Amino acid sequence: MTTSAPGPVPPPVAARPVRSRRALVAGSVGNFIEWYEFGVYGYFATIIAAHFFTPEGGSDVEGLIKTYASFALAFFFRPVGAAVFGRLGDRIGRRPTLILVICLMTGATALIGVLPTYASIGAAAPWLLTLLRILQGLSAGGEFGGAVSVMTEFAPPGRRGRYGAWQSFTVALGLLAGAGMAALLATVLTESQLNGWGWRVPFLLTLPLGFVALWLRLRLDETPAFASAVVERSEPVRPPPAGETVTAVALAAGRLMGWSAAGYTFLVVLPSYLQSTLNATFQQALVATVLANLGFAASILPAGMVSDRIGRRTVMLTGALLVAVLALPLLNLVQDPGQSAYAKGAALFGAGAAVGLMAGPGPAMLAEMFPTTVRYTGLGLAYALSNAVFSGCAGLIITEVVKRTGDVDIPAYYAAATCAVSVLALLTLRGDDHKRALR
Repeated sequence: MTTSAPGPVPPPVAARPVRSRRALVAGSVGNFIEWYEFGVYGYFATIIAAHFFTPEGGSDVEGLIKTYASFALAFFFRPVGAAVFGRLGDRIGRRPTLILVICLMTGATALIGVLPTYASIGAAAPWLLTLLRILQGLSAGGEFGGAVSVMTEFAPPGRRGRYGAWQSFTVALGLLAGAGMAALLATVLTESQLNGWGWRVPFLLTLPLGFVALWLRLRLDETPAFASAVVERSEPVRPPPAGETVTAVALAAGRLMGWSAAGYTFLVVLPSYLQSTLNATFQQALVATVLANLGFAASILPAGMVSDRIGRRTVMLTGALLVAVLALPLLNLVQDPGQSAYAKGAALFGAGAAVGLMAGPGPAMLAEMFPTTVRYTGLGLAYALSNAVFSGCAGLIITEVVKRTGDVDIPAYYAAATCAVSVLALLTLRGDDHKRALR
């Protein structure tokens, strides 16, 4: 029900190298921009809190919690975007929908870079920021389903894992680019310059990136799978029953839960956690995050390629089990002042690599769960729901629970618990899904 049935080999046009590579680049670039911005927002969370959410008299922790609440709200609009843009993508095509999405994403992000602060316009500032975060959430919800549909529907036979892994890889590149930009600005600017105007620069840089992405998507062809579905609509293709699709979306979200929660815990929330809980400096927190993201990036493409050979289930289960078992020991090692910087770096790198084992095969696994007529909507909704609950709330949950309990191990408990649930959902995967044609 939730996996693909045997079918004919995909049309030869899907395997044409030029079209496949073009689809890979056009699909990846939007993910890069999306996660670059979400990374930047997470890395500058403490500065954004001071400018938008902490009027005089408010505590730093209070402002950080409000910043993460805005962060979470954007994630909760992702399922709305996935439903709206997914419906468009399954009806009018992947290409025009992805063009619309990149325009909305770029515009909303660039506007954050010129937004007046609380000191300038008072209480309107956090509301305007939250509105732009909502627009970003809507566009991000429409991005994933279309990008993964394009990548996997253009993928040559036997390479869906490799092609889909590029979606996750550009997530890592986006987060690393955001961290790199934050580290560069923290190095070349004084603290007052960074807090005054420097934090705006990374958001404004999305404007030229967005123009490049738009140009690439204007040159993109429609996918062969969608083109075939359009032809077949002369004899209306009946979509799968609504109950079957809902069940598939719920199961897919469960399979992604650990990836979503552990990924955001170790790759985005970590800098603010280290600063607010362990009194690390901004630079130390960014170095820690870069190491975790490097581990994440290093394992994604190999994981996707291996999953084309041995199956998605084995590779993703390995990653989920590693996080469930090792999250607490790894975090304790990072917390221990007696441990060397090399040991802590290795622990962070390893944590990121374990998440990458889930992220590499994940996009292809999702594409294989839904037929062409509902693929954009189905996999986009599953990803958006999982991220809304377990990624978007990660910073808010961790910061609030640590504040209330004083337990600095909360991030590890959160990552381990969600990965344990994902293990159960991943056990329902069929071992030969990677060998079957997309429906």
